[in-house]
Amino acid sequence: MDILHYGFMQRALIASILIGLSAPSVGVYLVQRRLSLIGDGLGHVALAGVAVGVLTSTSPVWTALVAAVAGAVAIELIRAKGRTSGDVALAVLFYGGIAGGVVLISQAPGGTPSNLNAYLFGAITTTSQTDLVVFAVLSAVVLLVTHGLGRYLFAVSNDEEYATASGLPVLSLNLLLAVMTAVTVVVSMRVVGLLLISALMIVPIATAQLVTGSFRATVLVGTPIGVVVSVAGVVTSYYQDTPSGGTIVLFAIGLFVLAAVVAGLRDRRRRLATAPS
Repeated sequence: MDILHYGFMQRALIASILIGLSAPSVGVYLVQRRLSLIGDGLGHVALAGVAVGVLTSTSPVWTALVAAVAGAVAIELIRAKGRTSGDVALAVLFYGGIAGGVVLISQAPGGTPSNLNAYLFGAITTTSQTDLVVFAVLSAVVLLVTHGLGRYLFAVSNDEEYATASGLPVLSLNLLLAVMTAVTVVVSMRVVGLLLISALMIVPIATAQLVTGSFRATVLVGTPIGVVVSVAGVVTSYYQDTPSGGTIVLFAIGLFVLAAVVAGLRDRRRRLATAPS
């Protein structure tokens, strides 16, 4: 394949595999907790971090990471300790993040930076060797935490009250998951973009849920789906000259629709088979 002859595409494919593995690994717990849109909120907060990086001439990856982690911790603490509901806290974070990002970016010398779209919608072919190393380290941390502590994260995500009664450190585990979500958002911003990352975290898991019957099976099926749609999106974007982020998400949604149709036909056959003659 001629696509492998170019260094930038080799880095792009590696980055797509990394995010394809890590995004659903975090997303499965967000779906379980009914926090599917938290990736969007943290993406907007990370945008403010990118703006800070642009203004201070530092690495936007690291400033975005700091902003996203701070936002994730704030949401979790407000949800756990405050009187504001999680939905309201997420909405405040969502709008505050994008408003802060817009205002800060407007102050950048020379106006809006030309590479802003790369962070908003993804530009995987611009991934540098340094970016790839950072993404690999962060993805390894996400996978280590989500799989190594999987049974505890599941217990908390499934029933917080029971987990508390069982003696689990619920707040600490929730904070850890929030931080891993923030890390995943930042890792993904050059692949699918800050405005689209939530789709890659959630849609592969939603697809897996349509064809599986248990949490473990959902993880085992959802993660490969994330890898497949990420790689397929990158390859297609190369040959068709389309944005990588949007192409990846469209593949994920297309697979979800296909799975929904198959699941609907399967359920219909079951109803017909069990119906009294």
